[in-house]
Amino acid sequence: MSVNWVMLSTGSQPFIPLSNEQILFTSPPRTSIQLQSLNQYPGREPFHHASSSGRVYLTNQRIIYLPEPAIPSFQSFAAPLLKVHDSRITTPYFGPNGWIALVQPVTGGGIPSQHPAVEAKLTFKDGGAYDFHTKFVRIKERLQQAADIAAESGQAGPAASQTGGANMHSVHLDQLPVYEERPSNVTSFESAEQISSSVASSTQASAAAPDEPPPGYEEVQRGTVVEQLTGQPTTRH
Repeated sequence: MSVNWVMLSTGSQPFIPLSNEQILFTSPPRTSIQLQSLNQYPGREPFHHASSSGRVYLTNQRIIYLPEPAIPSFQSFAAPLLKVHDSRITTPYFGPNGWIALVQPVTGGGIPSQHPAVEAKLTFKDGGAYDFHTKFVRIKERLQQAADIAAESGQAGPAASQTGGANMHSVHLDQLPVYEERPSNVTSFESAEQISSSVASSTQASAAAPDEPPPGYEEVQRGTVVEQLTGQPTTRH
């Protein structure tokens, strides 16, 4: 992630895109952001930026936030998609939905080097949180797949630091069709009764699965991600 490193534009587009970059989502104008350092490292100078109003843009390479109005100390925020971890929607009892994630700073991005990760919170005051998160998850998965293929083949495309070496021409932006498995004809190796029993067992297992994660699951999951990013154990309560 970086602060005040987005190349702003005075034309029809709010910012100058990177090579092969396309905007996939634009939020309503009253979207707020809060960036803050993790609090489990006492003695380190805290990092914090916030804006109560602005727009967030999701592209096929990064997340961009532009405050409205901008101030000299905070004019933009950007994070490569592959530097964003442990993202999720937040749904408070009162107030608008939000989105929260851990973001790794990039070299020279304006974030002090003593902070291995920063927490980013977006609040969608006029809606759009679920649309944003759904598109983010989809494009990040495709970008990660392309980066993995590039790493295995030893071929890195341009702007490797932004895309993990993925060739952006190979990352498809169209929506994937929904795959539905259809049962095939019954063969001599499997009877209709066996298929029916298997389907019934799967249905029962799905019905028994809990709708929500157990208490404290999100805290433990976040702690695990922080440990992976920082290489230091976190204190769990």
